[in-house]
Amino acid sequence: MRQPGRYSGFMMCGGISGRTGPHSLPLARIKKIMKKSGEDVKMISGEAPIVFSKACELFIEELTRRSWMTTLEGKRRTLHKDDVASAVMGTDIFDFLVSLVSDSCHSEDITPEEKEALGGS
Repeated sequence: MRQPGRYSGFMMCGGISGRTGPHSLPLARIKKIMKKSGEDVKMISGEAPIVFSKACELFIEELTRRSWMTTLEGKRRTLHKDDVASAVMGTDIFDFLVSLVSDSCHSEDITPEEKEALGGS
């Protein structure tokens, strides 16, 4: 049986259900990404991008926390791309990102959108 996790109460405690103001991530962009995910995705409710927005925020927060721990271990105060790569490589739940951050991943294999998301040129 699944155990409640760190973020299990966010929907009941005013997380996304009580959220009416501006969102941290652009909902139109999230909806566009959702529609590009497959031919079968045609209609998306208004609430679905809000849930995805919150999920993305939680994902970014968790990856940042783990990356920051690597930064502190290196006795630095600036988080670098290598810190994110170390966090990804050292955490099983981020295995789907290993090819994105590994040294064997060549820059020509990355799409322009992925380069922009990574802050590259």
